[in-house]
Amino acid sequence: MVESRSRLWRRTGGMLVAAGLLALSGTALATNQSQQRQEGRDANQNAKQEGRSNKVDCRAANQQSNSQCRQDKRDTKQGGRQEKRDTKY
Repeated sequence: MVESRSRLWRRTGGMLVAAGLLALSGTALATNQSQQRQEGRDANQNAKQEGRSNKVDCRAANQQSNSQCRQDKRDTKQGGRQEKRDTKY
């Protein structure tokens, strides 16, 4: 009877330790993913702002057609999207 109780306590303790370790590892993973997502959003927002500035500068300088300025903006934003993808992995 005494042996079965000690086995039960050991087994219960082992399960609690295992559950605690799993919970901690999940928390660390979630924190890392949230940081990656934030870095990706920051990269994307920076690219959008840079694209807007480039288009305004392009049109103000009147060195290219409006369609070429739009294409420059698209290229800048696409570069930001790629940077976001690279940040996530």
